[in-house]
Amino acid sequence: MAASGKPSICIVSPGTARDNNGNWHTADRWAHFLRGDYDIVIQERWSEQWPAPDLLIALHARRSAPSLADFRRHYPDRPALLVLTGTDVYHDIHHDAEAEGALALADALVVLQPAALDELPDAIRPNAHVIYQSAEALAPLPGLPGRQDITMAGHLRGVKDPATFMRAAALVKAPDVFMQHIGAALDADLGRLAERTAADLEHYAWLGGASRELTRDCIRRSHALAICSTMEGGANVIVEAITSGVPVLASDISGNRGMLGDGYAGFFPAGDAAALARLIDRSVQDGAFLATLRAQCAARVPLFAPEAERAALLALVDNLLPSTPRHPIGKKT
Repeated sequence: MAASGKPSICIVSPGTARDNNGNWHTADRWAHFLRGDYDIVIQERWSEQWPAPDLLIALHARRSAPSLADFRRHYPDRPALLVLTGTDVYHDIHHDAEAEGALALADALVVLQPAALDELPDAIRPNAHVIYQSAEALAPLPGLPGRQDITMAGHLRGVKDPATFMRAAALVKAPDVFMQHIGAALDADLGRLAERTAADLEHYAWLGGASRELTRDCIRRSHALAICSTMEGGANVIVEAITSGVPVLASDISGNRGMLGDGYAGFFPAGDAAALARLIDRSVQDGAFLATLRAQCAARVPLFAPEAERAALLALVDNLLPSTPRHPIGKKT
């Protein structure tokens, strides 16, 4: 128990504000949700040198596995929650012994969309909860005159597959399409490819890294968001687009299906630049198709409401710290 009298929680996040990535945004948002009832600290790593929290929340099975193992070794009677935030659920827990072992060390697991439950071992699945990420609903912004922006937001690295977005830029036919990518070059080769593509195509721009606020404003001005990833745990950028009325054109992978629904009309085969280009052209030129995408996205908005994420998180945390229950836990999603 902290000096304030509130239970203490340490959120271990392998991403920091400097990294400006999905893990950090999840940690920052959850800390905001929890601070009213708990004392919160966010750290990149936990070890016995730090004060022991009443609850450890570890983000990402592989990257936070050492923190979770140290906590469990020194404080076996204190609860720990493991959040499977991305590639860990679709890759690491199947190929990395430390990540796989982390599943058994946690008292409860969280995945960010329901399709991820299928990746978990049968023995672990009963301990797993789905908590969708959220974003504040913001109205779309007027686009630039004579331009239909297709925005991709995410750092340039292989798993995000920005090369497919660049190849699609060379194939689109609708005259007003402008394709822009926001994100830092974590892969130097992809950064050079983005520079070459921007030099070759007037309707493609690589904008580099940007703040979350600027990125979201760009999304709000867009005709559509493109997400080309080959692997996603549950992309928050999808949430940010949908809660601003911006439809999504998404690679057909499990993580995106879990966020958008199996019947969503805006999927394209992962890595298929020609299919993405056709989807972009159709979204610009076919009003009925665009209306379908917008309606399907609008139907998902309640899933991504901040109050829904906050209620689910508080209920789970209170259940793990039963001495101070405040928020009744509901039925698992």
